[in-house]
Amino acid sequence: MVTRIGKKFNELRAKKEKALVVYLTAGDPSLEMTKKIILALEKAGVDIVEIGVPFSDPTADGPVIQEAAQRALKTGTTLTGVLQTVAQIREVSQIPVVLFGYFNPVFSYGVKKFAQDARKAGVDGVLVVDLPPEEAHELRQFTDAAGIDFISLVAPTTGTQRAKKIAAAATGFLYYISITGVTGTAAPKISDIKKDLKKIRKISSLPVAVGFGISRPEQAREIGKLADGVVVGSALVKLIAENSNNAGLLKIISDYAGKIKNALKSA
Repeated sequence: MVTRIGKKFNELRAKKEKALVVYLTAGDPSLEMTKKIILALEKAGVDIVEIGVPFSDPTADGPVIQEAAQRALKTGTTLTGVLQTVAQIREVSQIPVVLFGYFNPVFSYGVKKFAQDARKAGVDGVLVVDLPPEEAHELRQFTDAAGIDFISLVAPTTGTQRAKKIAAAATGFLYYISITGVTGTAAPKISDIKKDLKKIRKISSLPVAVGFGISRPEQAREIGKLADGVVVGSALVKLIAENSNNAGLLKIISDYAGKIKNALKSA
């Protein structure tokens, strides 16, 4: 079964376009605003949205996303609330949605119940940062059955054999982490990305999206020449934080996303 994620990449490939994937933290500044932001981003040309489920100990995230998670938790954002928000988005939009987060909230929610409720809400994929392939079956036995893509991470430090194992089991797309370290703390090197993507292409036919450290249109254009998509996270989360009390927030983030998407079109 081809999910919304697969359909989106097929559609973009047919148009010779690259995907703009954006990450934002659910509930920052509020879940109601998260919904409005996602719909505004879709209008601005965003292809896939990663919704971060806030967690108290986000080990893979840099300071910008950590702070966003703390703010969201303080306003009472829960996994239940995030799923309700996705269901509300589904009433008016077919944008592919990936839930991005850590296993603890899913485990606390109940793994089987999570998969069923995520499917019902309209979630297309999950990316669980701290669930290695060896332990993924605990979640995948339910998410696979629900038709939810399991997005997997490949890093510059991932050895060839391990990358093969990860790629063989992945669905939806592969998320290539372009730098070692946490999100939003360094800029990726194009030469390194080029070399690593060549290796990944040899072991997988899945689309590859590159993330971590991408914040400017010119970066997106360069990386878009090599990958099937780019992921923008910390830069957008920071923009939302800086303008959360600004009446023009939706226009500010739409303009930003629009510039990145235009740069990708010229890739």
